[in-house]
Formats: sequence, C-alpha cells, structure tokens
Amino acid sequence: MGTWGRPVMQPEPCECLGMGLQHLLGVPAPMKPTDSLHPPQIVVWDEAFFQGKKHEFTADCYSTPEHGFSTVGSCKIESGAWAGFEHCGFQGQQFVLERGEYPCWEAWSGSNAYHVERMCSFRPIACADHGRSRLMLFEQENFQGKRGELSDDCPSLPALGWGSSAVGSFLVRSGAWVCSQYPGYRGFQYLLESDSHAGEYKHVREWGSHAQTGQVQSIRRVQQ
Repeated sequence: MGTWGRPVMQPEPCECLGMGLQHLLGVPAPMKPTDSLHPPQIVVWDEAFFQGKKHEFTADCYSTPEHGFSTVGSCKIESGAWAGFEHCGFQGQQFVLERGEYPCWEAWSGSNAYHVERMCSFRPIACADHGRSRLMLFEQENFQGKRGELSDDCPSLPALGWGSSAVGSFLVRSGAWVCSQYPGYRGFQYLLESDSHAGEYKHVREWGSHAQTGQVQSIRRVQQ
C-alpha cells in the first residue's frame, strides 16, 4: 500500500478492529513531531483588529470568561498550531489556527458551514508535524470497507477516486489533520490528532461535539 498524496484504494474490507489496530495493520507506532524551537504561543484580544484587552497563552484556555473576556475578537498565532472552539470546554464548531494573524472572526470562520462569531476556548495542537503526517481513511465505521492512505494535502477526495461523499472512520498514523465537509477545505472542520483517541476515530461521534454527518470531501495536514 503506497503512501503518496493520492489515496490508495483497497478492494477488500479491513477486518482489524479495536485495540492494537496500528499493530494489526502492520503500521509503525505514531511518530513524535519534531520539537519546535519555540513553545506554542497565541495572543488574543477581546475586540476585532487587535483592540481591547490583550492576553497571551502558551497552554490550554478552557474558558475565556474565566480570564475576563467573553470571547476572542482577534488573535495572532506566534508559534505552533492551535485549535479554537465555539464554546467553553473545547465544544462546538472547531477552528484550526496556524501561524499568522486573524483580525476578526471571519478570518477563522469564513469558510465554515455556518459563521460563528465567537471562540470561547482554545488549545495547542501538540502533535502537528506537517512534514511527517500519515492518515488512513476507511469507507465504514470501525475501520471497515474500502480504505485509502494520505501523506499530503487533498483538496478533493472525489477527484482522487474516493467513491463516496463520506468517510466512516480514520486512523491517524502521525501528525494532525483537518477534514472539511466540502472540496476546497470548505464547510465544517474536524480536527484529527495522532495523540487523541490513540489516533483511532472509529465513528463520526469521535470527530467532535458538532459532528453530525460523515461527509468529508477534502483533507489537509495541520502546519505547525
């Protein structure tokens, strides 16, 4: 089975289930990301365009109200990659934030399925490793059915021959990936991490609290 950017389709269902899936598939243990020279850092403001109260974080923020501001109005990612969430407690719509500036909520929410004007919690994506990312995708839940493998960004799964508009389950071999509902990285986003769920996402319910459907038509690596 190849590991090029194009998914490699397997005609026979995968019979491997449950614990030890990576071993059963003959997959090496997830690789640790290369250590960054700088710890993850995000700077947030409670108003748009970097105005108002300013806060700096290098670790999880479970609830912005606990730090004296109701939501994030704008932010800058100084280092690392971060996951933002619509609600406190890392719940609701997800936003993948990579190094750069986000002057207003449209900058991180504009391509999502519905526009969310708030971000009330966020955390670093510790396993992001853009250069050494591997992802296996399966047609059905619990790692069943046709499968493919990605090691590069894929702006359109249908264009690469994935015969369904949906994916049933994922195995993240290494790195972190963001899956999008539509081609071109549009629609709902789902963050998949090799250090969460042991890299095993057996069904849609494990993709995030906002996940309602298995529709995934584009996938890319998270850049650190």
